[in-house]
Amino acid sequence: MEKEVDPKIYGVTTALFNEWRSPRLGDNNPQRVRSNVWEWLFHSRLSGYASTKKMNGPSPFDEGPTWSFDRFGQSINKLPDGRIVYIGGEHEDHYDPDFCIYNDVVVETPEGGVEFYCYRNTDFPSTDFHSATLVGDKIFIIGSLGYPKERKLCDTPVYVLDINNFKINKVETLGDSPGWIHRHNAVLSLDKKSITITKGLIDRGNEYSLRENIDDWRLNLKNSSWERLTERKWPRWKLRREDNSNNHIYDIRQALWSHEAKWQDSYDKAMQKLESEMGFKVDVRLVKNLYEFDIEHEPIERDEEEYNVYWLYVEGVRIRFIEEWHCIQVVIEGSIPDTKLLSIKEQLISKLAHLEKAYWILEEY
Repeated sequence: MEKEVDPKIYGVTTALFNEWRSPRLGDNNPQRVRSNVWEWLFHSRLSGYASTKKMNGPSPFDEGPTWSFDRFGQSINKLPDGRIVYIGGEHEDHYDPDFCIYNDVVVETPEGGVEFYCYRNTDFPSTDFHSATLVGDKIFIIGSLGYPKERKLCDTPVYVLDINNFKINKVETLGDSPGWIHRHNAVLSLDKKSITITKGLIDRGNEYSLRENIDDWRLNLKNSSWERLTERKWPRWKLRREDNSNNHIYDIRQALWSHEAKWQDSYDKAMQKLESEMGFKVDVRLVKNLYEFDIEHEPIERDEEEYNVYWLYVEGVRIRFIEEWHCIQVVIEGSIPDTKLLSIKEQLISKLAHLEKAYWILEEY
């Protein structure tokens, strides 16, 4: 969240801002960096766009992204001595000129001071949506989304940050790892000898690369070996438009929400946009019953944290529907009779085709 912090407090002038506006790598492992500009941006949490506008800086289209501490996918660890350690994270999305994935470590002291540590990319690559687990005087950094060109699909990146000197070392692991995982959960065992990884998304390198992790994995910290704890044989489907274009499910739901909230202007604008993109006036009410089937099941529920996840139960087995721009993923968390699965498939394809007036394809994976 942006805060109103006067740059003059930190001695930041336009010239100094222009000198320090860009992200930078370190020359050592680590390199301590002292920057009044970064300190101001840390406390203000200004976006790249906002700080550039405030300081009349150069356009990121010309000079590259602007350094910002307004990030997501960043890990935060509070140390026993009161210091807070922030690792990596990204600013904006890939289409924005200020988009950047960071490989730095920022330390906030209990007195309100701030320390910046930068690294060579070979020592610590750009890292976001990782987990960071404090074990004694070490922080284990596991997983990442990162830049596509830097991903090693069969590997799970593991790095260790020493909080005594802030040096980062890569951990060479053995065994069956989750792969290139991010947005996962990491839990330290009670004996502090292992970390268990659950949930998250894995890049398998296929056309629609991110696949949900449905299994549990354990990293043994003594010998740096991975162990696969489960191998769930859950049926999984991916439904996409036959023409491979993005679907309009999210926009249809937004239009329906505006209609039910009686926000007429927003509804009219949403409907105009949908009609322009889809070529016809869509019946947004159809999306309400997208996951209603003529087999016995419990009522549809929606995830409170993930806006695009819905589920229902059939014979005590949860079926989840994850709506994305390019597809709808379906995960059946157990065993259901084939006849019921076939019925769900057929009804879902038919409803999607009726909603978007386009052919849909179901792929099992």
